[in-house]
Amino acid sequence: MILLSAITQAGLRLAVKTHSGIVILEKAQNRKSILPLTIGEVLATPEGLNRVRDFVRDNLADSAASRKLAVPEAEVKIGPLFTPRNVICIGLNYKDHAAEGGVPLPDKPMVFAKLTSSIIGPGAPIVLPPDTEEVDYEAELAVVIGRRCRSVSAPEALDYVAGYTCLNDVSARDFQRKDGQFVRAKSQDTFGPMGPYLVTREDVSNPQVLPIRCLVNGQLLQNSNTDKMIFGVRELIAFISRGITLEAGDVISTGTPHGVGFARTPPIFLKGGDEVVVEVEGVGRLSNPVRAA
Repeated sequence: MILLSAITQAGLRLAVKTHSGIVILEKAQNRKSILPLTIGEVLATPEGLNRVRDFVRDNLADSAASRKLAVPEAEVKIGPLFTPRNVICIGLNYKDHAAEGGVPLPDKPMVFAKLTSSIIGPGAPIVLPPDTEEVDYEAELAVVIGRRCRSVSAPEALDYVAGYTCLNDVSARDFQRKDGQFVRAKSQDTFGPMGPYLVTREDVSNPQVLPIRCLVNGQLLQNSNTDKMIFGVRELIAFISRGITLEAGDVISTGTPHGVGFARTPPIFLKGGDEVVVEVEGVGRLSNPVRAA
């Protein structure tokens, strides 16, 4: 199931991508099946995702039924998926990224926080702050937690996942270097593009075999696969949940592969007028323009 947030006159509304196009579920539901209005409400409602899944299966699986309600995706303005409760990021989690930075592989996940105020949706501009000249891109697979998760084992970890999306962990490298830590560098307003879809876990059979890419102005700068992660999704959830209770709507951004701008010769940093695209195969394509402040 592929969920998204459609921008309507009434605000953000839960929608599903079908073979026929985009269906806004508020328009499809009936009195017998009252559904959450937004993805945030879906995640916050016990069994919310299962209710949506059952409704889609029972009412939209038939192509004729979905055609009556669907509109072409090009005619839908897609908004932010939801506002996460927490965004937990992982540094140096790809072997190739560690190698390009000249640092040894970590023996445990490097965990840091990204403030949720940085999150924006597809198509929204990444605004370059005036105090930095080294804003970098980072293509990442993001994991959305679906229910409370505490001290789970790696084998059972995926049972707690609602789904997956794309995230661009935009970073001010000069802030990062001067501060000696990551929060300010990665939490500037608009530095967290996320979306456009929430692909539920049953449609991603293995999160460790996904091609992942980043393009800037059409130039392929990152091109890797999630099989190069040092710590996979299962291991990350198990490690974090040992002492941090994860709740529905928390996001884990799983790290970026090689090809980031600061490690290139000469370095490539984002500038006004650029277009940044993050692609994770089977999950989505996230595109954002870049604008000077």
